[in-house]
Amino acid sequence: MHLNKSLLAVLVFIMVSCSGRKEFSQWRGPDRDGKYPQTGLLKEWPDGGPEMLWSFEGLGAGHGSVSIAGDRLFVLGMPDTIGVIYSFDMQGNLLWQKQYGLEWYANYTGPRSTPTIIGGLLYFVSGQGVAFCMETETGEVLWSVNMLERFEGQKITWGIAESPLLDGDRLILTPGGAEHNVVALDRFTGETIWTSKGNGEPSGYCSPVLVRHNATRFIVTMTAESVIGVDAENGHALWRIELRQSNKINANSPVYNNGRVFCATAKADTIHGHVMIRLSEDGKTAEVGWRNEEWFNLIGGLILHEGCLYSSTFNKKEFYCLDAGTGDLRYVSDQVSGGAIIYADGRFYCYGTDGIMALVKADENTCRVISSFKVPLGSGQHWAHPVIHGGNLYVRHGDALMCYDIAGEFTAYIPLVSASHRPNKLPFYIQP
Repeated sequence: MHLNKSLLAVLVFIMVSCSGRKEFSQWRGPDRDGKYPQTGLLKEWPDGGPEMLWSFEGLGAGHGSVSIAGDRLFVLGMPDTIGVIYSFDMQGNLLWQKQYGLEWYANYTGPRSTPTIIGGLLYFVSGQGVAFCMETETGEVLWSVNMLERFEGQKITWGIAESPLLDGDRLILTPGGAEHNVVALDRFTGETIWTSKGNGEPSGYCSPVLVRHNATRFIVTMTAESVIGVDAENGHALWRIELRQSNKINANSPVYNNGRVFCATAKADTIHGHVMIRLSEDGKTAEVGWRNEEWFNLIGGLILHEGCLYSSTFNKKEFYCLDAGTGDLRYVSDQVSGGAIIYADGRFYCYGTDGIMALVKADENTCRVISSFKVPLGSGQHWAHPVIHGGNLYVRHGDALMCYDIAGEFTAYIPLVSASHRPNKLPFYIQP
């Protein structure tokens, strides 16, 4: 029996509404790994790209991505030197905007953070190192913490670029202090729960990830010259692996899979490139599984898929595939300019620093650009990572935000709920 699509959409909406699901949104998708769960998306785009459903110009400078929770969309911008958070409905109508204080205006200006959202509360960090908790309905600030002051964080050249990590009722941040390197705050009050000395290095522009490895829960992030593991319960430093970049930019969030942690950075005078870290059985110690110091990734993110690690070189036409088990190069393609990479429904979405958005089919042997288009609005660097939600692709380019329709005839998608917030059984949405 085939149900009418509209009726099916209503039935699933009722199921989801009754499920008690909490809204959730964060940096690079539900598990911070750049992979989005939507299916039924277009396998190729029309000439000139998919249809632009709406756009907004006037955000000001900024490099953060959008966050979407419930029927609201949020993004940060900086029209002058003061940061502003914007709230839109799903049709692109501006609902409200709120100033939140001084933003990063020294170089490559604007906020870097992507808001983290759960249960009607929104969290982000300004480029000046101030963490905020706001209500999503009104933008009211419930609390704020200057990380550099409270935790004696070390100032860094390019501004704080962290998107906060949720661990239950704790908010994980990296002020980069010599004594208070990584910290956990009560997400409702902003009070300090624990601090970790970590390795005492400055922050490395990285957004941390939460890893569940056998019986151990720990935070993995990159600081100025290292990848570190920190016990999520108490902040005890567990292990450190060296990884460096000339400007101390270790910006890519680590990716965890089956006892392995994958990280990447750009070229340096010492240890750089890609590394696979192998964890002990209890996760409390770690060692290098392999290094590949010939290929680099500064800020584009990593995609681990079916035994391969997909990556790209900043500002070069180099999209490449590494064997996740050995680190060996399988191939490199000059069809795609280096930049942000995300993945959904069998396709890679590559947003190059040249402003080209490409839909790519790739596997362990080859890759092919299926469709592409030039992002038409905005100015400045093409650094913000795109986001897929429902049947839409959201692209932020500096001052401009664009929403594209990439839904196929029938698009189903799992709600954006991370592993740390995921119930045993998930409903799915229907895009009518």
